Amino acid sequence: MCLAVPAKVVSLNDDGSATVSMGGLKKTVSVALLDDVHVGDYVVIHTGFALSRLDPEEAEATLAILRDVAALGGAGS
Repeated sequence: MCLAVPAKVVSLNDDGSATVSMGGLKKTVSVALLDDVHVGDYVVIHTGFALSRLDPEEAEATLAILRDVAALGGAGS
């Protein structure tokens, strides 16, 4: 199963990548597939690439659902 997750851009790098935060976990991902990414944007991450921007309210709602699933022991357990 593949899963794309929302992440908040916390910094932009000169090499076409960005540091994003996913529930406190920070990761460097490529933003080469998107134009005009800014710090504070929410993006959908899959396999190390930002695929699209996401509305902040939708991103927060999705992150809340993922936190709830994690609190229940995760999917498939």
